[in-house]
Amino acid sequence: MRSLSLARRLAAHAVGKPPVSPTGRRAAPAARDPQAVRDTLELAARLGESMLSLGASASDVFGTVRDVCRSFDVRCEIDLTFTSILIADDSTGTSVLRVVHDQATDYGRLALVVDLTRSIIGAPSLRGLSFEDWSAAARERLVASHATLDRIVASPHSYRRMLVTLSLSLMAAGVGVLLGGGLLVALVAGVTTLLIDGALRLLTRWQLPPFFLQIVGAALATGVAVLLLTTIPGLPVEFAQLPPSLVVASNIVVLLAGMSLVGAADDAINGFPITASGKLFQVVLLTLGIVVGIGGVLDVARRAGVSLTLIDLPPNPWPVWVLALTSVAISGAWATASYARPRAALVAALAGGGTYLAFVLLTRLGLGVAMASAGAALVLGFVGDSLARRLRVPALVTTVCGIVPLLPGLTIYRGMLDLVSEDGGDTGLGMLLQAGMIGLGLAAGVTLGEVLAQRLRGLKPRHPLRRVRNVTPSDPVPAPDEMVLTLPDELEPAVDGGTDLEGTAAPERTGIPAATSRSTDGGPTEAADGEPARG
Repeated sequence: MRSLSLARRLAAHAVGKPPVSPTGRRAAPAARDPQAVRDTLELAARLGESMLSLGASASDVFGTVRDVCRSFDVRCEIDLTFTSILIADDSTGTSVLRVVHDQATDYGRLALVVDLTRSIIGAPSLRGLSFEDWSAAARERLVASHATLDRIVASPHSYRRMLVTLSLSLMAAGVGVLLGGGLLVALVAGVTTLLIDGALRLLTRWQLPPFFLQIVGAALATGVAVLLLTTIPGLPVEFAQLPPSLVVASNIVVLLAGMSLVGAADDAINGFPITASGKLFQVVLLTLGIVVGIGGVLDVARRAGVSLTLIDLPPNPWPVWVLALTSVAISGAWATASYARPRAALVAALAGGGTYLAFVLLTRLGLGVAMASAGAALVLGFVGDSLARRLRVPALVTTVCGIVPLLPGLTIYRGMLDLVSEDGGDTGLGMLLQAGMIGLGLAAGVTLGEVLAQRLRGLKPRHPLRRVRNVTPSDPVPAPDEMVLTLPDELEPAVDGGTDLEGTAAPERTGIPAATSRSTDGGPTEAADGEPARG
């Protein structure tokens, strides 16, 4: 009998705990004003749509939409894809769908949106209020939030378009130096970028699709290289002083910087496979446009008797400190071209220089290019997320702009040139595979660095499929007259920094958790009802 009792106790200990986030739950009875609930869902969807269109990642948008709904104590399910956001409240049978029609990076306005979301999320929770008190408090907060968001989305860019063009030109010149070119290469690369940007601006007004814009940009860059190859023999310039391949590669980096390869890998790592697939397909299509542009010009050049061949370049002649300063200029220029405000652009510039120094250190320790890139990106993600609140600069700006000097522009160009050449083969595919591994390493490093920084600060990582603790019903509930939402009265440059995207959820990470389930994206959906989630 004693052995039987012992066996029963052991069997009882072997039984697992019930799931903290059961599937197929019934909808809770409606206890909120349906119109106020709809306005809440609309506000969350508008914020998510704005962030997606301005350059935020899917995981940051998901967290923001979830936390905004929580702040109003509204239970919702969220389905987020590359171009749409669907939010539904089962208790009232209300759903709101927003479609992202245009995506144009603007870190200045994105910082304003993030600042607004932080104000909403940081306001006292409406949990536990009566029907009348909740409706009154929610409507007052919603009116102020919608009005502020209206002003943000209608605000102008931080800089004029000419300054953006000059920033892109400076960026191309810096990449030319970073790849080992001299001042002449930097000058020609910068002027070529001015030509390309002017042509693309004109074609954009004609509403030409981005695929054809990439073809035109790559064709112009390669055309300049062919022109240099044919005219250098008649100029008082040696070929080694102005290698055409560096001119092309510099402008390719400018074209690649606007792509979302790193963002696609980041979304895939964070549990948004369909969104990542959409971004990845877009990257492949735009990269194919670059291949077509280069291949078309090369074919015309061969028919004209000109051959653009790839030669082995000598080692980079510049000292490390010069290349670090060049990386500072590249990252700062890209941040400015993405409409980041001055303080954010300065921080991004310093991050670019520090990231390049970390990359050089890791390569000298014997790591390969892909591993060194991932290690430098990890340092960037950790430092950027750790200092985002103190510096009041979005971590997204720091990380995205800081990795630009490490983008594999020359590797991609060499691989594409080998593919479009007559004897192209496995070498080009190997180079393109190496470039893809570098991009994946950059994304993985940045994501891991941010997660480590959040864990060391005692915060939960932004990954939506995570385990969170429950909240007891005894949590204090503020009175309705204490619920004051602090929002910016006007769009001043002082709100530039806002807060880091991960930091917007800081007020809730130690408070109201939520239940998580799987969405049609293959990524997560969220039930923002304060129940625990299974990670």
